Amino acid sequence: MSLQTLIDFLEPVNIAQLSDDEGFKDTQLGKHIAVYDESFPDIADADMVLVGCGEMRGAGMQYTNTGSPDAIRREYYRLFHWHTEVKVADLGNVKCGASLQDSYAALRTVVRELVEQGKKVVIIGGSHDNTFAQYQAYGSMNKIVDAVCIDARIDLDMESVLPADQFLVEMFTGVPNHLKHYTHIGFQSYFMHPEMLETIDKLGFDCFRVGKVKEAIEEMEPPIRNSEMVSFDIAAIQYAHAPANHLTPNGFNGEEACTLMQYAGMSRECSSIGIYGYIPEQDQHTLTAKQISHMLWYVMDGINKGKHEAALDNRGSFDEFTMAFAEVETTFLRSKRTGRWWMQLHDGKYVACSYNDYLVASRNDIPERWLRAVERS
Repeated sequence: MSLQTLIDFLEPVNIAQLSDDEGFKDTQLGKHIAVYDESFPDIADADMVLVGCGEMRGAGMQYTNTGSPDAIRREYYRLFHWHTEVKVADLGNVKCGASLQDSYAALRTVVRELVEQGKKVVIIGGSHDNTFAQYQAYGSMNKIVDAVCIDARIDLDMESVLPADQFLVEMFTGVPNHLKHYTHIGFQSYFMHPEMLETIDKLGFDCFRVGKVKEAIEEMEPPIRNSEMVSFDIAAIQYAHAPANHLTPNGFNGEEACTLMQYAGMSRECSSIGIYGYIPEQDQHTLTAKQISHMLWYVMDGINKGKHEAALDNRGSFDEFTMAFAEVETTFLRSKRTGRWWMQLHDGKYVACSYNDYLVASRNDIPERWLRAVERS
């Protein structure tokens, strides 16, 4: 497989339709993105590669081209270009297959090839079950991953026939399994059976209720920083900020959604991000497309910030704090450049943490994040 053979799985972007034949100004992103329109672009220097996916059959919609990726592009390309160090390529839309499984296979192939090329892939459009194809890309590389899912529900409804409602079952129980750890961010309790949360806790996975996240959103940066893949269902965003979300009036506001995407952009571990669930026909005044375009802009912002982070072995760029808690001696590192924190586990490895974890340890208590990381290692 080579990048050139990816053309078999991709449809080019009609750039003229996105700009309404007016073209883009030099100050807009549309002028600075390497787009697959007439020819396949050189993505050697690309920091972020955009891939559209219109597959919606997993959510019970019997059509496969909603136009959702292009609706998002139309808003994204018009935003102003701030991050001159961040190179973006847009490879068009993954072709929908004759069957849902064919579409999964195409998306899996595209994501795998781009991740193997060291790219951060961002998938837009399509129903949330496309997360499974995103995850399978790592399985096809025989890579064990941490995954983060941001959604108002936890898609484990085994009574549903729709893949969009229960794709996590296969991710959690499939053999061979390539999921090391799973973190769910933003679930809303009234959508969840209490026993389901107990089951997830027994698996050693982490779930954070939307209210808890909103109280201290910065606590979500470490799990996102540790994860190879992030999946965002727009159902996690309040209806007022994303009118195409018809599930709930509650959830994250637009700024919070952008902050979570900024964290994903900053993470060097995170190599694929999916933003799913957008249906243009349900949108009002293209507000949801605008919201997603702003989230993409903040992925770029995060990539830009992450470029200035030092490697962990460059200790001169970190403040080092050695301490003992509960008879365990460990070391915390704080980046002088970004202010982010890491903590050392019992095996000497460092994992992402927060300032709050450091404060807990300084009180001679064991940070829960440290304890759960040790249990998994």
